[in-house]
Amino acid sequence: MNTSPDGSIVRRDTPRPDLIAFEIKDKITRPDIEWMSAIADGAMTAHGTIDMLLIMSHYEGSELGARFDGYATGVMARSVAHIRHYVVVGAPAFARAMITLSGAVLPVETKTFDLSEEAEAWAYLAKAGPAKA
Repeated sequence: MNTSPDGSIVRRDTPRPDLIAFEIKDKITRPDIEWMSAIADGAMTAHGTIDMLLIMSHYEGSELGARFDGYATGVMARSVAHIRHYVVVGAPAFARAMITLSGAVLPVETKTFDLSEEAEAWAYLAKAGPAKA
């Protein structure tokens, strides 16, 4: 595990290299989102197709600069072609609705779980197997 520059995001260990997982523990800052975006960008470059798991254990929103970071926005736009499963644990109600809507209109399979269901989220991704067969 390693931690973002301002400490609000922790990269969690995963059982396979094409699955990246982050735990959000606080308010997301611009350096944090850039750090997370660089990891996702590197994984997409290395593996082509990846799965992503976000665990929002203590999410407290994000700074304005983090929401409008150019690099992060570019990585997010490109991720549509590279993320197979996007799984979020503990998302607030408004975020759950956006994730569900995204899954209906984008070629990314989205799924949300309650914070108490983290084990089920990991099991769901284990059952899905590697992102590239």
